[in-house]
Amino acid sequence: MTTSTPIDCLLNPRSVAVIGASDDAARIGGRPIAAMLKLGFTGRILPVNPNRREVQGLPAYASIADLPEVPEVAIVAVQASLVLEAVSALATRGVRVAILFSAGFAETGAEGEALQAEVVAIARRSGMRVLGPNALGIINLHSGFIGSFASSILLGQIRTGCVSVVSQSGAYGGHLLNAARAANIGLSTIAMTGNEGDLTLGDMVRLLVDDPNTGVIALYAEGINDGEGLVEALQAARSARKPVVMMKVGRSDVGSAAARSHTASIAGNDAVVDAVLNELGVVRARTTEELLDIVRLAARGVYPVANTLGVITVSGGAGVIISDAAEDLGLSLPEMPRAAQEKLLKLLPFCAPRNPVDTTAQFVNDLSLIEPFAETMVGEGGYQAVLGFFTYAGATPSVAPRLREQLAAVRARHPDRLYVLVLQGPGDVLRAYEEDGFTVFEDPTRAVVAIGAMSRFGRAFAQAPRAAPQALPPVVLPADTPNELQAKRLLAGAGIVNAPERACAQPEDAVAAAREIGFPVVLKILSPDILHKSDIGGVLLNVGDEEAVRAGFATLLARAHEAAPQARLEGVLVARQITQGVECVMGIQRDAVFGPVAMFGMGGVFVEILNDVVLHRCPFDESVAEQMIRSIRSSSLLLGARGRPLADIAALAKMLSKLSQFAVAAGPRLLSIDLNPVFAMPDGEGAFAADAVIELAAPTKNG
Repeated sequence: MTTSTPIDCLLNPRSVAVIGASDDAARIGGRPIAAMLKLGFTGRILPVNPNRREVQGLPAYASIADLPEVPEVAIVAVQASLVLEAVSALATRGVRVAILFSAGFAETGAEGEALQAEVVAIARRSGMRVLGPNALGIINLHSGFIGSFASSILLGQIRTGCVSVVSQSGAYGGHLLNAARAANIGLSTIAMTGNEGDLTLGDMVRLLVDDPNTGVIALYAEGINDGEGLVEALQAARSARKPVVMMKVGRSDVGSAAARSHTASIAGNDAVVDAVLNELGVVRARTTEELLDIVRLAARGVYPVANTLGVITVSGGAGVIISDAAEDLGLSLPEMPRAAQEKLLKLLPFCAPRNPVDTTAQFVNDLSLIEPFAETMVGEGGYQAVLGFFTYAGATPSVAPRLREQLAAVRARHPDRLYVLVLQGPGDVLRAYEEDGFTVFEDPTRAVVAIGAMSRFGRAFAQAPRAAPQALPPVVLPADTPNELQAKRLLAGAGIVNAPERACAQPEDAVAAAREIGFPVVLKILSPDILHKSDIGGVLLNVGDEEAVRAGFATLLARAHEAAPQARLEGVLVARQITQGVECVMGIQRDAVFGPVAMFGMGGVFVEILNDVVLHRCPFDESVAEQMIRSIRSSSLLLGARGRPLADIAALAKMLSKLSQFAVAAGPRLLSIDLNPVFAMPDGEGAFAADAVIELAAPTKNG
């Protein structure tokens, strides 16, 4: 769990001890020292090696107890069997953070997991924090601190910048470092967390949110060990206007199993991960290439709130490709104003002036066209993001200098816009455009994906922080899983309305209830052991008279006895049959990582046929609930499509919000809730839960 203990020394420690220090710069215990000496780390390096008096030209010490000062950070590069002793000695000396390179812990199974827990417990008793074990450590290019044995740091010069990377995998973190180097991305910090026995992904994000040298955060995650801590850190990143891009793997069953064996992480439900990241304004990258594209553009620091894209192109075909990609991402390409189109047609009668604006290849013959075309698009079109497709022509010696000059003039007059170019050509020419403030891609679709991500960041940063809805008092849950009537009574206490109904133990009681409620009615078997009643034929609709009630009562009992002979039968539930309204479904599922998550979709057969549902972490207010309802693809069924009456969206949103609050108040014993169907009545007539299933975990000894 995240604690308040400061770990800021991880980025720029004044002193660092290396336990298991080696004179050989190629060995794990020697690489951090060699890299820090090479990169000019100004802090004190304290090698610990009982067999040497000097390591790589530095005085060495026989033991942790012999160190002349208490180091802020210690790097532990010894075999797993020696880690416990080393951590105990570091804790005794009062070291603030230990980085554990050593493998052989939770990633190997139960025995290693027990050893890891013992190591972390010793550290926590002294207030020391632990990065790892099985961690490749941390690199800060600004301070020159290399608390890592990643060999990629020595493969060539890395440009220093504002992008920081956090990876649970050490090897893949090193891969990302090299890939970023190849893409000329300026890096700040690279942290590789390993097993996360103590410090987690969320801790590292929070550290980087507070780091003035970090402007953009890229995450590679195989699992999420502390969902609450990560959520808090991502909320802090959004408040600080620091964009976060996350590559979360382990989506498949095979990938999830690999993640557990690799870093002992919980992979989590992938649909829930998507929903939580979307809620927090995090962009999820599907590939390494996409992650690097997005962070490279994000480093420009321009995040348009309005997702309007203006395109100037020398190729009509490229304009079509860009338009298709933008539509897939929900990026708007508004048409140029009519007066602006007429201006462009006067300059070049055979251009396409709408948007994309196509100058055709004529721009090569008359380079003076570019500045007025671009100025008209940016100044009069008002686009927040501008994409110029100039392909190889824009990098030729006869074109590049003049094109750069004209585009730079437009950018200087409108510096608040996002400028992206698609070019092919020599590296030095493309870098010159980059130095002018343009981000260059070789592929138009990749450029559009990155631009779309900037718009998502902009919208997330523009949102005012939402206050959590007022908490409900804790819910007292029954010891056993409730039957339908009991479930509805529990939910009614939270304000969730159900249709009129009565539980009946005898056929004549059911007849009396049906008379009172009014025909037709619905009959349902009532049993805490038969949660999914329709699976056994335990629901009868359109029961229209007293004789049908008596016959239906007998039929339901007979079907229950046959299908579930051991089930406890408590009678039959008689309920009003709702003949109007749109069937919806809403529910709760307790996620292993993020806790209770609410679901909403169309009910009945639609939920299975359309697979059109939306998820959101609990709790949330009615405005969020309404956004959820309106976001599903089939929401038109609720909004008056094809002459249907407008459904009572407000009542539906109120029920969904109340359900999310109930889920939190019920605590960890609540496993799931299923309300299906929920009838959304015509506007002003409310919403009613027609069925309710609540599944509970068994009580613990502490209740």
